[in-house]
Amino acid sequence: PDDTHRQLTERARKAGISLQQYLTTELTRLANTPTLEEILDRIARRDGGQVGLNQAVEDLDSERPQR
Repeated sequence: PDDTHRQLTERARKAGISLQQYLTTELTRLANTPTLEEILDRIARRDGGQVGLNQAVEDLDSERPQR
């Protein structure tokens, strides 16, 4: 659609690259980002222990300052 083309062309212009370069970058990013379904499938295939929500939150909070 024309509106979509205009929006993407403007984003490419602001990034200082051609529309083709912009679309290639976005499609590559999209292809490399797992879908929710892929993530859930990966989780379902894992074996191992269980961590409660509170422990997971505490672990994440303790890791954040290191990043």
